[in-house]
Amino acid sequence: MTSGDLAGLFAEPQRLRAFAALVLGAGSVPEVAASAGLSVREAAAAVRRLRDGGLVVGGDGGDGNGGLRVEAGRFRELARARSAERSRESGEAEAAGEPLHRSVRGGRIVHLPARKGRRLPVLEHVVERSFETGRVYGEREVDDRLRTWCEGGGTDHVTVRRYLIDECLLRREDGRYWRP
Repeated sequence: MTSGDLAGLFAEPQRLRAFAALVLGAGSVPEVAASAGLSVREAAAAVRRLRDGGLVVGGDGGDGNGGLRVEAGRFRELARARSAERSRESGEAEAAGEPLHRSVRGGRIVHLPARKGRRLPVLEHVVERSFETGRVYGEREVDDRLRTWCEGGGTDHVTVRRYLIDECLLRREDGRYWRP
């Protein structure tokens, strides 16, 4: 199961409500139905899908409904798998010569490299995602867009703006900026 599969399991409101009921202690389909405000039929279908996805175990207590519980270990497995996937992606990016995995996380610049060769891909990344080619921006709008990249990071928007101008990734004239 991937994180996408997990999201798919929770995409249906009935399954999400059933899962919440199980987390809060419901141990059978009738209890899930009552706690989640679902019909027994809806609860049974939701529990079946959650069980098929490996998130719920049990339900073998004679009537087929009792002893349901959330399989917390499954979430740890998914987290480890996602972490391994990110490490692999990071290794691939490093092999391709991309320092972005160290410098940009979650849409923020966490570290702006001192070496031009490592800094330039970071700046290009910011420009490509923040500014349209041919459009003219005021200084305030440029600063606002760059502040978003710098919040909580190791650099400030003025430094990034200066580097963007120095590297000709942005042009400036009379307080107007544009991406060439």
